[in-house]
Order: sequence, then structure tokens, then C-alpha cells
Amino acid sequence: DTLYGIRGGQPVNLNIVVVGVDQQTLTNNSQAKGSWPVPRASTARAINYLHRSGARVIGLDFEYFSSSRYGAADDAAMARAIKSAGNVVLEVDNSLLGASVRLKVDLLVLAVGMVPAAKESALNLQYLQGKELPQTKFGFADSHFICFPYETRRTGIYSAGCVRSAMDLAGAASDGSAAALKAIQSIEKSTAGQAVHPRVGDLSYPSIFIPKCTSCGRCSQECPFGALEVDAKKHPVLDTNRCRRCGIWMGACPVQVISFDDYSVEMLSAMIKSMDIPEGDDEKPRILALACENDAYPAIDMAGIERRQYPASIRVVPVRCLGSVNSVVITDALSRGFDGVAMLGCKSGEDYQCHMVTGSGLSKIRMGNVSETLERLALESERVGFMEVEITGSDRIPAQLGDFVDRIKKLGLNPFKGF
Repeated sequence: DTLYGIRGGQPVNLNIVVVGVDQQTLTNNSQAKGSWPVPRASTARAINYLHRSGARVIGLDFEYFSSSRYGAADDAAMARAIKSAGNVVLEVDNSLLGASVRLKVDLLVLAVGMVPAAKESALNLQYLQGKELPQTKFGFADSHFICFPYETRRTGIYSAGCVRSAMDLAGAASDGSAAALKAIQSIEKSTAGQAVHPRVGDLSYPSIFIPKCTSCGRCSQECPFGALEVDAKKHPVLDTNRCRRCGIWMGACPVQVISFDDYSVEMLSAMIKSMDIPEGDDEKPRILALACENDAYPAIDMAGIERRQYPASIRVVPVRCLGSVNSVVITDALSRGFDGVAMLGCKSGEDYQCHMVTGSGLSKIRMGNVSETLERLALESERVGFMEVEITGSDRIPAQLGDFVDRIKKLGLNPFKGF
């Protein structure tokens, strides 16, 4: 704004019309519900309207880096509109020319010149979980594509160029430099005994109380980074250079023998038990929210900074990853008298945004075991809810939490309240 003020006013070209997308646009959109991105079907309707109104050229200033979050039909609607109008201009980055190119097209097809090799044992890693890097369904090295695009699921190994994504030579050269810088950071941190991404600088290590270990193998199977191997007695053995301190083993262990000095099942349970539960107030149920420290907790914090209102009956406890939450923590909360437990984690699935890769997805799977436990306690499974929260989702959190509180009110108070 300051620079525009210094520049001063400029003559207006009446042949150019800018159609802006503001917060009000997003709020009024029934699909977007106040949050970015705009559904592509809505953009398609705008293209059709502009074309019918006589626009000679229609330019789109949006970034499309993946398929639509609203489904294949949303992509198809926009493709039909572009083809029908015939005068839509798209700007394409990372082309073979190494620069941005504007194209007037009726159909855009991105050709990929390289296909990832499927050769086995190219790396021959000594991991219990396999000799190769975990891959996506497209054959590229699996990684958090938004926050940690270079970090593979094998700590200290960084992917770049066409190992990571389809790209040209210039992009691959730049990619290689970025991955090299990440590798330097990894060497520096591990030399000091510190964790690398995402808990950079963490000096803690998980400990395992072997005498109580049942050798079930769940911890070594569910660790997304392969930090656990097993000894001759099938007991887990930690490789400290691989560990990223996510705590997912802690959530996986059925006998709760895995903990950190500053993070454990006992600590979480103690935090819950220290909260006061008022009695005899039907209008104000008490809800526990277990929020991932990477996305959900910052989003809740941002909601507060933005002065957004969410139910005062909610008590928030941050966790390293939703995958680190053991089912014992949830049952402890409900037996303590909380009327409901909201699990706030990152987006899971093929286009996951979980910083610990599989933590949020594993938490969803474990919800089935929690439901069985609640039935044995004569409690409704609906008292525990899972919500996917993006770090930019502060505007949606009040509605999500509000809906959950309304659901709990319909179920009634927890019969364990007061005991």
C-alpha cells in the first residue's frame, strides 16, 4: 500500500476489468465456506459469464498446484468452461524454457518426460521396513509436499530433481542445491544430538521399558521414519539418528512402555486430571481438545488472535502429533468426566499434510479401537470426534468446534461426571 501511495494514481484502461476474489466472496460460497481455495466450478461459472458478456480475453491469476480438493467433478467443470470459452489465458511456470509462459488454450496437458524407475534394491537400505525409500503412487519419493518437499521418510536422505517430482533441467539444478542445504542442516543437528525437521533442535529421545514390552511389533511397524529395528528377542531398538521425536510409537504401544522425559502418556493423563469438571451444568458440557502442535494448535492460536469466538467449554491440550495420542488418554478423559474429546489433526490421505506423514491417518484408524472401549464403558462412540484442521483454517475452527459441542449436548452429560 505504501509503494502504491508513493507511485500515485495511474490512468485507468477502461478496456480491462479486474474481477477480484475477496474474503466476502469466499464467505458467501457454499463450498468454500470462507476458506481458500475458490472451487473451480465457481471459477468455471465466472468464465462462462464473462464469455457470454463479450470478454475478448479472460486471464486467470490463480495457482493450481494439485487436483481440486472438491473432487474430480470440480476439475472437469473448469476444463469444460475453458474449452467452451476458447479465449482463456493461462500462465505456466517451470516450463522447458525456464521461465513463465502465457498460453491461450482450450486444453492444457502437462507432459512428463521422465518416469521414475521401479528397480528394486537400488539403495539397499538396512531398514526393517524395506530397502528402498517409501514412494507415492506415482513412483516419487514420499515427502510432505508443502512443508518438507526434500525430506524423505528416511532421515538424512533428501530427494531432488526428478526423484522428487517431474521437472526440467533448470528446476532439477535448483532443486539439488536446496536438497544439499537440507543435508548440511541434518549433519549439523545430528552431530549435536538434536532432531531434524519438524522438531528441529529437540534433544529428547524416547525410552522403552523393556521388562514390560510384549514384543508385539506395532511400534516398529507404525513408525513412519523406520527409526526402530528389533533385536534377537523381537524387542524394539532405537536408531537415534533416524528418530524425529514424533511420539507415534507412544500412541501405538498397547502397554504404554514408550515415553519421553518431557512427554508421556502419564503426563498427558495428569494434565487432564488436573482440570476441574463442574457438576450439574447441563448447558455447558466440558470438552477436551487434543490438538496437533504443527497445524491444529497454531490454527487455534490464530483464531484467538483474530478474536474469533469458539465455545468456552473447550479445554485445549497440544500434542506432538495426533498419532502420539494413546487410546488410554481418551478413555482417561471420559472416565474423568469430560463429556467429549475432539481430536484435531492434520489432513491425511494421498495428499496428506501431516508433518509426521502417517500420524493423522493412524489416529483415524485407532478410533475404531477407542469406539470398542467406549462401548464397554457404556458410553457413545460419538463422544469422540476427529477433525482435520489446516494451519490456515483458523476461520473454520469455531464452526467445527461449535458443531461438535452441539453434538455432545444432544448426547447429554457424561454419566461419569462427578465420580
